[in-house]
Amino acid sequence: MSTSSLLSPKTEIPRSLYIGLSVSSFLAILCLWCLLTYGGFTPPDFLATPAEVLSAATKRIGDLSLFHHMGSSLTVILSGFLLASVLAVPIGILMGSFKAIQAVLEPITGFMRYIPVSALIPLLILWVGIGIEQKIMVIFLGTFFQQLILISDVSARVSKDLIDCAYTLGARRGQVVRSILLPACMPGVMDNLRVTMGWAWTYLVVAELVAANSGLGYMILNAMRGLFTDVILLGVFTIGILGLLTDFLFKWLRHRLLPWSAEF
Repeated sequence: MSTSSLLSPKTEIPRSLYIGLSVSSFLAILCLWCLLTYGGFTPPDFLATPAEVLSAATKRIGDLSLFHHMGSSLTVILSGFLLASVLAVPIGILMGSFKAIQAVLEPITGFMRYIPVSALIPLLILWVGIGIEQKIMVIFLGTFFQQLILISDVSARVSKDLIDCAYTLGARRGQVVRSILLPACMPGVMDNLRVTMGWAWTYLVVAELVAANSGLGYMILNAMRGLFTDVILLGVFTIGILGLLTDFLFKWLRHRLLPWSAEF
């Protein structure tokens, strides 16, 4: 394949080439990491070697502590994200489709989505305590208002011509919502859920900042106190891998559940 074709916008490339480029980028980062650590360019306390991270992973997989932390973090992430999504999807679609609902909710949404979640932690501790509920609320607040504004934009962009045509053909309001509005919105909704799931993972360390005794965020913060960079990197890589798996899951669900949408 020519270089000009590779650099042309919207041009498909062979699957084998796509995989090859992806693997090459991963190997390039791994080689740079090895060069910095084994080459002595960085002190051990600043950046652990790949072998040290692998050793830390082997130890924590062997005693099952890594899986324990993963389970705790997944419980927090999925609970907060699902709670936010169950509420944000229908409200966001209504907000983007009905101007009266938009007028009521948009100022509140616009205000709340700019407030850092970390600034709300003291209030959350007062309101719901320091248990798992506080951590779930951090994920919820970090994703709900972002989802709401993104999903409302998706709903607002649905062509009014489609709705007018349905009314012209005799469809009732409920049929228009079920058969026109929802199918037109769902591809964009799924894409936005995929994006905000990534944001939910970024809030994990913040969620486990207070009074946690398990979780990947807790593991990273606890290792930071002792400058155990191998454990810190292990926690970071684990979060990255789990996030990548959830990203692939959303891609698969979009392909399976929304066959009328454009290919990703």
